[in-house]
Amino acid sequence: MIVIVDLLLMLIDLTYSIVSAVIQTILRPRLKCVDGELCLITGAGGALGRLFALEFAKEGAQLVLWDCNAEANEQTAKQARELGVQVHTYTVDLSKRQSIYETADRVRAEVGSVSILVNNAGVVAGRRLLDCPDELLERTLLVNCHALFWMTKAFLPQMKAENHGHIVTVASALGLFSTACVEDYCASKFGAVGFHESLTHELLAEDLDGIKTTLVCPYIVDTGMFAGCEIRKELRSLIPPLQPLYTVQQSMKAILAEQQMICIPRLMYIPFLARALLPWDANVATYRFMGGDKCMLPFIKNTEMKTSNGHIKSL
Repeated sequence: MIVIVDLLLMLIDLTYSIVSAVIQTILRPRLKCVDGELCLITGAGGALGRLFALEFAKEGAQLVLWDCNAEANEQTAKQARELGVQVHTYTVDLSKRQSIYETADRVRAEVGSVSILVNNAGVVAGRRLLDCPDELLERTLLVNCHALFWMTKAFLPQMKAENHGHIVTVASALGLFSTACVEDYCASKFGAVGFHESLTHELLAEDLDGIKTTLVCPYIVDTGMFAGCEIRKELRSLIPPLQPLYTVQQSMKAILAEQQMICIPRLMYIPFLARALLPWDANVATYRFMGGDKCMLPFIKNTEMKTSNGHIKSL
């Protein structure tokens, strides 16, 4: 009898969740205020990180900017300060666990408790698996995936103590479905998605309803990270690379609306669902039609032309 009651309650919750999601899609959701919050953004010297910093600055958030490139990070800080907010910069190598923990200690001592964590930093080796040096493969996994664990362990305890915070994971559409020749990147982003979803379930299980999470899964963004990547030419106008500003603005809407997940553009939900529902051969046939099976080859060729030792481009 208890099982039947629980089943009915689950169906009611399921129906309510679907109806609520539909309504929020049609109507403009209420956006939360982050004025005065302390927001830490990784990869802040890159294209997306800089735009995230400026968007959060416009909302009145105080900023802590992390990047391995001190000069680029300071450029971001300079632009953000012009918007009238306090900005603190730190040079950090996210592939090194101890660097993360030590810098996190400095942030807590020098600035305060981080309430919004945007895990934005990302790299890609840009080499085929058998041609890629092991250290480049490892770096992709360390920065894109392992660092999420270390960042969260560093800043989540204070969020839990106050039952207040927001963790944003900038993953990728390639964390929901894969393509050829970027095994390191796909593996790291699948790991990022799995980490984020499990963390979200853990927070819900602990009734920490004051800590929100948002998973961002964009299609290829025109930051130069995947320069040369292209699908079938007849379809490129239908699914062009995303503009960085558009990507960040859509992400910000989801974050401020406390939306749990966003795919950019919405068209990316289709291959995500198709991967789960269609037979493997059907998905392969679709990839081949779209040119997805070979879309990374021009990108890899460009990378190999730039350097014989591998090339890492940050977001």
